[in-house]
Amino acid sequence: MRILFATSNPGKIREVTEVLGPLGVEVVGLDSLESIPEEPEETETTFEGNARLKALYYAKTTNYRCLAEDSGLEVDALDGAPGVFSARYAGAQGTREEKDQANNKKLLGALVNIPMEQRTARFVCAMCVADPDGSIVAETQGRYEGLVADGPRGSGGFGYDPLLYLPDVGKTSAELSPEDKNARSHRGHAARALAKLLERLAPH
Repeated sequence: MRILFATSNPGKIREVTEVLGPLGVEVVGLDSLESIPEEPEETETTFEGNARLKALYYAKTTNYRCLAEDSGLEVDALDGAPGVFSARYAGAQGTREEKDQANNKKLLGALVNIPMEQRTARFVCAMCVADPDGSIVAETQGRYEGLVADGPRGSGGFGYDPLLYLPDVGKTSAELSPEDKNARSHRGHAARALAKLLERLAPH
């Protein structure tokens, strides 16, 4: 089975490929297309809604079975922010790394007077697979709990990984090995749930 993953983020593609690849699912990103469609506007207020919107749009536009995800960080002390706005929280321009740094800096600034025990947070990932005919094939969600650290730690991962501290292992998400991160992460949980659903489907 070949699935188009509606992202150009190599980190996301790698994480999902590690889970779905052993099942014989070939995961390809938008960069594999001769012409990349214009991004749809993410108008939904939930991760599930945005994942569904993107999966349906890219499946119809490219004529491929398409996997889309929407993910982000929810911080309880900030009433769930940055939430669905996680990727564009700081409104920064530039490379993906520059945007990540700006987002992390803004988040730390918003929590400057919040004690560690009140910095509870979680990554959430919603996944949706859709076919070109407009049908939804599967939908899953994963969560990844921790605390927002008082500064970035680690060089692995991407996005807010350097800030999500995991008390049980004493590390941030960015300090985990790729294998450990995939075993724990929101995207790993969502992808494994998706794998179970896809195993029941006839190959495409």
